[in-house]
Amino acid sequence: MKYEEIKGLPNKELVERYKEERKRYQKMQFQNAVAPLEHPHKLRESRREIARLLTELNIRRADAQYQAYLKLTVNTIED
Repeated sequence: MKYEEIKGLPNKELVERYKEERKRYQKMQFQNAVAPLEHPHKLRESRREIARLLTELNIRRADAQYQAYLKLTVNTIED
């Protein structure tokens, strides 16, 4: 999934995709430990997908915190 597609997802779906990808990655890690995977590059792809999802979640969280701070600051100045 490209980053542009990730940016368009709603928060709930973003979290669900993160959870699914994390489970998939852990499953592949276990399978690789037991017997080498046929396509070991899939581990790297999965790790990168998780990183993309987390990056967007963290950006959204930081933006929400900043917006709350601005709202609080404006209310304090007006009082």
